[in-house]
Amino acid sequence: MTEKTVTNHIDMDKWLTDNNITEVECLVPDLTGVARGKILPREKFSTDRAMRLPEAVFGMTVTGESPEDHEGYDRVFGFTDKDMVLIPDPSTLRVVPWAQDPTAQVIMDCVDHHGKPIDFAPRNVLRRVTNLYKDLGFTPIVAPELEFYLLERNTDPDVALSPPVGRSGRKETSRQLFSIDAVNEFDPVFEDLYDYCDLMGLELDTLIHEFGAGQMEINFLHDEPMVLADKTFFFKRTLREVAMRHGMYATFMAKPMQNEPGSAMHIHQSVIDAKTGNNIFSKADGTASPIFFNYIAGLQKYLPAAMVLLAPYVNSYRRIVRNGAAPINIEWGYDNRTVGIRVPISEPNARRVENRVVGADANPYLAMAVTLACGYLGIKEKLQPTAETTGSAYALDYQLPRGLSEAIRELEDAKALHEVLGKNFVDVYLAVKDAEHDEFMRVISPWEREHLLMHV
Repeated sequence: MTEKTVTNHIDMDKWLTDNNITEVECLVPDLTGVARGKILPREKFSTDRAMRLPEAVFGMTVTGESPEDHEGYDRVFGFTDKDMVLIPDPSTLRVVPWAQDPTAQVIMDCVDHHGKPIDFAPRNVLRRVTNLYKDLGFTPIVAPELEFYLLERNTDPDVALSPPVGRSGRKETSRQLFSIDAVNEFDPVFEDLYDYCDLMGLELDTLIHEFGAGQMEINFLHDEPMVLADKTFFFKRTLREVAMRHGMYATFMAKPMQNEPGSAMHIHQSVIDAKTGNNIFSKADGTASPIFFNYIAGLQKYLPAAMVLLAPYVNSYRRIVRNGAAPINIEWGYDNRTVGIRVPISEPNARRVENRVVGADANPYLAMAVTLACGYLGIKEKLQPTAETTGSAYALDYQLPRGLSEAIRELEDAKALHEVLGKNFVDVYLAVKDAEHDEFMRVISPWEREHLLMHV
């Protein structure tokens, strides 16, 4: 039995026994997309045992602080620091390939004491959105393309980051887009990565070298959103571990180095009819359907308000700059990588939309949820897109928020997205982002000391 066939709690117990598991990591993806949870000895882990964790793990900033005196936050959490119940999802059961002793990891769903889903847990937000498609008789399909940097180990946050040394004993100093030799510089890292991912059933597709020095991109095979969000969550955790074992760091920061391009998580998305299996973006004659253009228009209307989930940190907006190899607006076009919403050339049954706005630092559950929410609203509201952009969209006006504070305000005003994502979730998320922005504003940067200290 492999992890791909674990579909219920009986199979799960058998799998743990068959694989001689001695320890189980019970994982809860938080708002940042990193793992919270508990680690248990196998004999203490039971699918019938109700594990608990404070709801407040979903109300923390990336630095571990909690918002104070925020009306929405206080309304959702109250003042009692309640527990939630953790329920293992058997389909997510995987080995931990790097553990010394036989160890398993499993993602936990979060419910209250009455069994109701915690509506500000990221997996439940994604489930809420995909259920709206299900109510229409549709199934969304996604495929993320995730960029990242390999970096030299750096334990001092005041020192600028730099590419790692490869097999040749040298660092990259020039752009090596699509270079096979540049990828081969890090063969030992990627050999372990593919071995680990194969053991975990993550089904990686292609690996390429991107524009930046030490910047790579991994592509996943398409599937339903929860499946891909889980795989992306596992992949990020795995890559960081592999890189550290080889004496380097892996980062999904949107903009880790000032003279290099940012990292994105482009999300390809299509929608199929649950009964027929047909792609609803195409008509029977192979041409684009009206609903395809509704979907694009939904992205155009709501992506600016969704940016605080797609570009969730102050650093994220350093990527969204003109001529920075990232979109600055919500134009759309066929096979045009300068726009925010690209339509790849494909066969009718593979017609899809690529959201190129999303940063690699985004929580995969929330990024997939909100981009699907935008498309859903386009379908429901029967919106119509602007004319296709055939030239470079880099030369056009900014149409996206320029910073975290502006993005927070955009989502505050987007009541339609509140309804789709859930008001409790939006209130908690905005409170956390407000707190993060306030924390950042108390930090004095090297740029300020360099240019303002003696000149103003």
